Amino acid sequence: MSEAARVESRPTRPGFGFARRHGATLTAWHADSAEIACRQGVRPEVLAELRRHLGVELHLTPYEPVAFERLLRDLYEQGDDARAMVSDLDERLDLKTLADELPEPEDLLESEDDAPIIRLINALLTEAVKEGASDIHVEPFESRLVVRFRIDGVLREVLAPQKGIANAVVSRIKVMAKLDIAEKRLPQDGRIGLRIAGRPVDVRVSTIPAGHGERVVLRLLDKQAGRLDLAQLGMDTDSRTRLESMIARPHGILLVTGPTGSGKTTTLYGALLKLNDSSRNIMTVEDPIEYYIDGIGQTQVNTRVDMTFARGLRAILRQDPDVVMVGEIRDLDTAETAVQASLTGHLVLSTLHTNSAVGAVARLRDMGVEPFLLSS
Repeated sequence: MSEAARVESRPTRPGFGFARRHGATLTAWHADSAEIACRQGVRPEVLAELRRHLGVELHLTPYEPVAFERLLRDLYEQGDDARAMVSDLDERLDLKTLADELPEPEDLLESEDDAPIIRLINALLTEAVKEGASDIHVEPFESRLVVRFRIDGVLREVLAPQKGIANAVVSRIKVMAKLDIAEKRLPQDGRIGLRIAGRPVDVRVSTIPAGHGERVVLRLLDKQAGRLDLAQLGMDTDSRTRLESMIARPHGILLVTGPTGSGKTTTLYGALLKLNDSSRNIMTVEDPIEYYIDGIGQTQVNTRVDMTFARGLRAILRQDPDVVMVGEIRDLDTAETAVQASLTGHLVLSTLHTNSAVGAVARLRDMGVEPFLLSS
């Protein structure tokens, strides 16, 4: 076979499941040979099958099991660019039937299903996590489908495939989030718990009907990315020193303000990690619990059983807490309870959706919190 023909017929790397199970994968391709990374003790028949599949001489590089596992993670986390997959998608694909029959993999990289839509969604999620995106926006317009990532608070378009695949993409996401595929008239909310390259990621899914189809926003909660201490949040030294001084106080209320995706929750978790030791009883009420921290009691809001922020906060105050974190102050009941808790010997941490710190006072007043409570 000529060199040009070999380049033309260059094979794809074996799937992650095959490589992990059999201990061998392709790392580099040359005109007349292939570089193979293999786990020590790989079976000869596996190499024979690779040689038959590739049709060239194999150059083997053996790895210890732990090193081989690390190599696989690096290789496959970097693979499968979503943009390269769009051209393979069939706008007539019946995703509902396909997706209903698919088992959900424990890890996206271990999925051996080659359905184009499945691979596209997996690649989008993987790329979003790698790039540190906080949200994925899937937006159908009259003649195209737009996919955007929110990175550092700014939306950036990453993909604009044909409009014909919009229903298939949205349906696949709804299947993963266990939402009703047939219901397209009402907003729906769900979640996807998965692992990407060994990293636990929680995905909050929100759909809403729009003029040209359903819009979907996926909020990515990377459990590892959130475990940041205050020194890693990018604050200048003076700001961090003042924040550390505030959270060292035995009582009072600290509100972190800003728009969606600005890092309010990450800042609060950094403060909790700073305070977390055996001398303090730290409890939280959140919606949702974004990151689990060992040593801290965390409570999930559940509106279906009337477990609201205010009700959870009142229950927490009977648990002898030193530090209380309320995920968000949304209403008067929660605001009054939080302020009163801060006046009775508790350190209360929470967030508010305002554009500035000064705006927090006006926001609390708009909710109905009495001025004398704020002034104290």
